[in-house]
Amino acid sequence: MTEKDLLYDTILARSFSKNEQKRLGYGAFIASLLFVFTLCTVFKPYLSPLPIVELQIPMNAGLRMLRITETQKQQASGSSDNATSGDSENLVLPNDQINITSNATTPQSITSSKDHELSVGNDTSLPKNMFNSTTNSTIAEEHVTTEGNKLEKTMKPICKKLARTEICEINGDVRVHGKSATIHAAITFAFSGNSTWHIKPYARKGDVAAMERVREWTVKLEQNAENANLSRCVRNHSVPAILFSLGGYSMNNFHDFTDIVFPLYTTARKFNGEVQFLVTNKNQPWINKFKGILKNLSNYELIYTDEKDETHCFSSVTVGLTRHREYYKELTIDPSDSEYSMSDFRKFLRDSYSLRNAAVRPVTTQRRRPRMLILARGRSRAFTNSGAIARAAKQIGFKVVVAEANADVASFAQTVNSCDVMLGVHGAGLTNMVFLPENAVVVQILPIGGFEWLAKTDFEEPSKGMNLRYLEYKIAAEESTLLRRYGRNHEIVRDPSAVGKRGWEMFQSVYLVQQNVSIDINRFKPVLVKAFELVQMQSV
Repeated sequence: MTEKDLLYDTILARSFSKNEQKRLGYGAFIASLLFVFTLCTVFKPYLSPLPIVELQIPMNAGLRMLRITETQKQQASGSSDNATSGDSENLVLPNDQINITSNATTPQSITSSKDHELSVGNDTSLPKNMFNSTTNSTIAEEHVTTEGNKLEKTMKPICKKLARTEICEINGDVRVHGKSATIHAAITFAFSGNSTWHIKPYARKGDVAAMERVREWTVKLEQNAENANLSRCVRNHSVPAILFSLGGYSMNNFHDFTDIVFPLYTTARKFNGEVQFLVTNKNQPWINKFKGILKNLSNYELIYTDEKDETHCFSSVTVGLTRHREYYKELTIDPSDSEYSMSDFRKFLRDSYSLRNAAVRPVTTQRRRPRMLILARGRSRAFTNSGAIARAAKQIGFKVVVAEANADVASFAQTVNSCDVMLGVHGAGLTNMVFLPENAVVVQILPIGGFEWLAKTDFEEPSKGMNLRYLEYKIAAEESTLLRRYGRNHEIVRDPSAVGKRGWEMFQSVYLVQQNVSIDINRFKPVLVKAFELVQMQSV
């Protein structure tokens, strides 16, 4: 029997003819193709590359570190915005959630609720000294939660830099040692090495002269509390603490409010009195001056930390005070960064000093004449003819009070709150407009010297936020005592802008210190009339 006969002598050969075997082979081939096609169609969505793989981050890494750089915004909107963005561009904002969600058909994307540029990487790619205060980095605690194929990360800042302040919000085993100006915190989350942050808790960062008068504190984070060299607690506290400085420009009424009172209110009010104040750079006259505000913000006696060689222990400590994010914003509250408004703050002041008038009272000729307060000054930028101004205001219809602000804030706040109009030369005394009732009128007198930018930043813009009416009067050279002192042709009188270009110290020594004001009554009368009309409008 031949080989061909042997091959043919098989089971199939016994059952099928050669033509039938060929047809059977073709059918099997076609069936195999259909099976493969079906598999590809059914399982195609599951064959796309995994998002975690595209990010090149191992699953067990859990996106350990997220670096966020805030996009520069509004670069052409003015000097205030420019100054702000420069200091805060690397901040990690609280409660910002970064969602990373897998998608079967589109490339993996990372999105944020803020307008940020994001980059993701392992913590080993970051400098070990990334938490040092000499950089623009922010010490931040990370929280990661997972649900299905969705991963959410929240970066909670611990220490952060803003345009005009620095602030650390520390939770855990926090120990404050006053004599060494050190705060140790034993924390539970992971970070690269021991972190240190140097901070001056006064809300006027960038002002060298002010910050030289503020004590520097060191915040040290320790991950392992058992092995950390923490000082023994002398006193344990059951409430949170806020540490702030009374150095800087304290006891200047303008800076008292814009650098301390406003920031302290926005930082402490949320605790509803259940917060312990820790004071560095003790200033007893300031404490006496603002004791009404301090008592309304905290139910506890102040602790002066600097000279005490003892450790106070807390579960939560805030070092520094919050402030408006924009550099050139004074006497105001940032509504985008605070749960409290200017209206809330003014109500708080009325409660603190028992002020009766929330808004200007209706004026009728039969019952009441509107009251005008003329702010007197004892040294520079004083009215040399306040009596003539008072007589002119009375002729128009005002009842006039002439008074100088003093350290008795409670008493002077009552005087201001009883008035419908407050008039004064540019200076710290105008800060008392915070006590005026709503719809009252503020009249700012501008001496010669180029005060426009100061006038607008310090009082005009803030007055609008307080729901006050604002009027302005720029004196002529003849109304300044500098004319009699230097003569009309002197550069100081003739070209103040040239003098101003020599720096702030020159400007201050001449136009703020040497100058007094003698108002031209005839020239000033239209301003008095306008103020009277604005008050009358509240009665309609």
